[in-house]
Amino acid sequence: MSNSLDHALRQRALRVVPGGMWGHMHAKALPEGYPQYFARAEGTKLWDVDGNEYLDFMCSWGPIILGHHHPEVDAAAFAQYQQGDAMNGPGETMVELAELMVELIPHADWAQFEKNGTDATTTAATIARAGTGRRKILVARGAYHGAVPWCSPSLIGVTAEDRAHILAYDYNDIDSLNAAVAQADGDLAGIIVSAFKHDYGKDQELPTVAFARAARAAADAADAALIVDDVRAGFRLSLGGSWERVGVRPDLSAWSKSIANGFALSAVTGNDRFRAATQSIFSTGSFWCGAMSMAAAVATLNILRRDDAITHMETMGTALRDGFAALSATHGTPIRQTGPVQMPMVLFDDDADCRKGFAFCAAALKAGVYFHPQHNMFLSAAHTPQDIDRALEAAELGFRAVRALAPATA
Repeated sequence: MSNSLDHALRQRALRVVPGGMWGHMHAKALPEGYPQYFARAEGTKLWDVDGNEYLDFMCSWGPIILGHHHPEVDAAAFAQYQQGDAMNGPGETMVELAELMVELIPHADWAQFEKNGTDATTTAATIARAGTGRRKILVARGAYHGAVPWCSPSLIGVTAEDRAHILAYDYNDIDSLNAAVAQADGDLAGIIVSAFKHDYGKDQELPTVAFARAARAAADAADAALIVDDVRAGFRLSLGGSWERVGVRPDLSAWSKSIANGFALSAVTGNDRFRAATQSIFSTGSFWCGAMSMAAAVATLNILRRDDAITHMETMGTALRDGFAALSATHGTPIRQTGPVQMPMVLFDDDADCRKGFAFCAAALKAGVYFHPQHNMFLSAAHTPQDIDRALEAAELGFRAVRALAPATA
């Protein structure tokens, strides 16, 4: 790899980018041999700058839900681009997109748009505070709601004052949630919940019906906002919002990732109770009215509905999960598969240092399949049965690599 273009780019980046890369895409978070730089992508495939082809099961960390370069989405986006993108105000497509989201999402009486998931979750928290006149926001321990001080997973550069009004509870733990509500002591603005518990490197948990109802009841009793962070899972579990599956509707939801099949966009949707509060806050950005990504989103959402894409992703995800389980049993190597099948999470037993996960993924990568050892992965509507077969062939090599590991030393 030392003679590769990827390596050369890393060395160049070290001179002009602190650490060479930032955040969740830093190479230190991946097994040895994983590429940092990519040249192109198409459908379910992507190619690194050295020309290596991979079958993609990260989907750009979630944004690609219809496959890279879906022709209908690209056509809609570039038709809008030819007319105008970042103009002095939004295009007609903004109204069309808001109307479509209100039509699709049962809790939504309105929508407004931003650029990334952190914009959306931060705006939702701000709306909750504006609408209630109170300060405390409840968040689940270990949850990820963005990369700014109030919700960053890192405390470096973050002050206690940044989090002075954030209180923690344990996901799916009703007693813990109610204790946090009591701790707010009448100053509760909102309860923010992930679509499901998708903490990094941990077993995933779908919300229980009892917990979801308890969160709704706690918000109602406190006259606070229930906020669902659907940034990661939105439109992969339900077109109406992920908590439709448990029969609970929030006051506010945050969306991003898959909303425009890779074009940069996020949204907040809400009910009429918080309409006036949303009008009252100052929430803006120079690129937030970009029409190109909104046209892409209209196309993406219509295709998801037309093609029943969620059912297809569930079918492909179930086949992948069943195949992993069969290989695990064949090789006598226990794994844990958690969360929804269209967002696969695979962890090995007795693997606190992720040696097994890294070995598995490194072997699969050599066979041309891009998995992740610690983060949930993503299915897209473009994945085919043949893709799943190829992925399981690579997984077979991954399980062999895990079996070949020398025992860890104490």
